Amino acid sequence: MLGSGFEAEDAVQETMVRAWKSIDRLDDRAALRAWMYRIATNVCLDMLQGAQRRARPMDLNSPVAADGNLDGGLPESAWIQPVADARVLPPETDPAELAAAKESVRLAFVAALQHLPPRQRVVLILREVLRWQATEVAALLDTTVASVNSALQRARATLDGMDIDLEDASASAAAEEQDELLDKYVDAFERYDISSLVSLLHDDAVFKMPPYEFWIQCPQAVHDFMYGHGIVCEGSRTIKVQANGMPAFASYHAAGEGVWKPWSIVVLDVRDGRIAEVSNFLYPELFEAFGLPPELTL
Repeated sequence: MLGSGFEAEDAVQETMVRAWKSIDRLDDRAALRAWMYRIATNVCLDMLQGAQRRARPMDLNSPVAADGNLDGGLPESAWIQPVADARVLPPETDPAELAAAKESVRLAFVAALQHLPPRQRVVLILREVLRWQATEVAALLDTTVASVNSALQRARATLDGMDIDLEDASASAAAEEQDELLDKYVDAFERYDISSLVSLLHDDAVFKMPPYEFWIQCPQAVHDFMYGHGIVCEGSRTIKVQANGMPAFASYHAAGEGVWKPWSIVVLDVRDGRIAEVSNFLYPELFEAFGLPPELTL
C-alpha cells in the first residue's frame, strides 16, 4: 500500500497500537483477522491522505543520454522503495505456494502501489494479491459489493493501459530462469565485463537509480553509462538477495584496501528470458533492513 518498507514498519506499529487500545471492543474473537486488516487498511489510508505519491524516475521525465548530468536527487519519500522478500513472504512453504506469493509481491510492487488512488489500491491488493472475496472487502471497507467490483474494474482498466496483465503469470519468469540471469548479471558486473552484462538486457531495457531522476534506456546507453558515470562501480562486490518478489543483489563499493561499503540494492525485472529493468536503489540505509553486513572485508 505504501511503497516503502520504512513506512510499512511505521504502519505496522500504528496498527498494533490502535488494536491494543480498542481490543475490548472486539466481541467476536474469531473475527480477529478481518478486524486487524480493517485497522491496517485505515492506517494506510490515513498515511496516504495528502501525501505525494511515490514514483519511479520513468514517471517523472523522459530517458536521458548516458553522459547526462546527474541531478541532485529527490528525498526518499519521493520514490517507491524495495522490500526484502524475507520481510513479507512466509519463511517456510512449498515451492508452488512460494512462487505464487512472490508473484503477489511483484504484482503489488510493480502494478498496484503507486499508479492507483488509495481506495482502488486497497481493493486491488485485497482482491488480486490477498485473494479476498468481494463480500469480505465490502465488509472491511463499509461499502457495497457493487462498489468494490467497480473499484476493481477501474483499477484493472488503469493497469491495462500500462500493459500490465494481472492474469498473465508469465510476466514473472520461472525461478530457475531468474536465478540463472541473476548469476550471469552478477558475474559480469563483478568482472566489469559490460559487454556481457548488456547482452542480458532487452532491447528497450530501462536502467534507473533512485534517488536520481536520471534514467536511461537500451543496452548501448547502459554500456556507455557503465564506462562513464558508472565506472565507480568497477571493483564492486555483491551479495545476492530477493526483493519485491524479484531477483536482486546488494552492491558494495570499494572503500580502501580490502574494504567494501554498502552502495545500492539492485533489483532485476526479468521478462521473456531477458532483463527488462534494472533498478539501482542507492540507499545504503536499506542494507540493515535486508539483514546485510555493514561492510565487506578480505
